[in-house]
Amino acid sequence: MGRILAIDYGQKRVGLAVTDLLKITANALDTVPSHEIFDYLKRYTSKEDIEKIVVGLPKQMSGELSSSMQYIEPFVKGLKRNFPDIEIEYADERFTSTMAQKVIIEAGIKRKERQNKALVDKVAALIILQTYLESNR
Repeated sequence: MGRILAIDYGQKRVGLAVTDLLKITANALDTVPSHEIFDYLKRYTSKEDIEKIVVGLPKQMSGELSSSMQYIEPFVKGLKRNFPDIEIEYADERFTSTMAQKVIIEAGIKRKERQNKALVDKVAALIILQTYLESNR
């Protein structure tokens, strides 16, 4: 019984979140430079059993895919090539960065720390994962 890992992929940074073993709660995991993500995931999956990876799917308000897909599609192909035994699924990521900013503010994080984009990416991955878990219950 493995965990679910969520990925908020960006050209510079990748936000990561993971479930507990029972897949009840989502927890922020890390933020990794995009060029290091496959090495990070190889190390992580060698220690933790991951049964599914959920990748944020960037959509516009109209529901159409955003231009970010030109970077995300090759990344997902790389995931499938590097981790053929792990199921990969997309999850709508509309508003996750905005929601992440709001969560960070409501948590009382100081203004200087709120400017840390790595924190926003990690919280966005957490929101993607929490939303995914709630929609699949």
